[in-house]
Amino acid sequence: MSQHPNPKAGAAEEVIPDCPHCGKPLPLCICDSVTPIENRTSLLILQHPQEQDRALGTARLTAMHFKDAVVKIGLSWPSLSKALGRKVDDPSRWAVLYLGSAKVADLETDKEIVAIDRKGQHEAHQRAILSDIEGIVLLDGTWSQAKALWWRNAWMLKCQRVILGPKQPSRYGKLRKEPRGDGLSTIEAAGLLLAGLEKRPDIAETLNASFDRMLARYREVQETMPALAPKPKKKDYRRRKRA
Repeated sequence: MSQHPNPKAGAAEEVIPDCPHCGKPLPLCICDSVTPIENRTSLLILQHPQEQDRALGTARLTAMHFKDAVVKIGLSWPSLSKALGRKVDDPSRWAVLYLGSAKVADLETDKEIVAIDRKGQHEAHQRAILSDIEGIVLLDGTWSQAKALWWRNAWMLKCQRVILGPKQPSRYGKLRKEPRGDGLSTIEAAGLLLAGLEKRPDIAETLNASFDRMLARYREVQETMPALAPKPKKKDYRRRKRA
């Protein structure tokens, strides 16, 4: 009599436990090397619920570095205060990073952090606006997922919108292709923003070093543990005519 393989036994062999802190598969965890950062600028990361890249995602790893950081998973919240979990008296002193169709290269500036208005135009008094920012909202997900978060949370229009013009492309390289050259991972964006706003280059250095360790760990194990490879994502062929 032929014996049929036990599908449950095969599935059990593929299960790789996750770290309870960073959420990554344990072979990719670098929690023991995370350097704490005392941040003056609060950080709120809103993660789209379909962003499931456990291996290469950086939202929770980013938040682990900061004393004042929150990660929320969902599609919409009634207000910034509800999303953050505490009262925010003046949402205009919070900035939301959302690129949309806006590009720093089109605004005739070489600044890496630029405040823009609702029409995607360069705000006047950049230094005054950015120096008054007390918190940052980052949208974690693919391009289309970030767009969904932006459009489903009308309260973001009360915040100051900012975009980035990084001097270097994302460290992801070929591991995770960004749709635009100014697209960065969440951890890189947080490093660039908080380092610039607080005038502390050490913040970017710390986060980038952590990201480099994460990517190096991934490259070390991806060939021996195929289950850790992220699933290919569907291409978004829709034209993005609006920000």
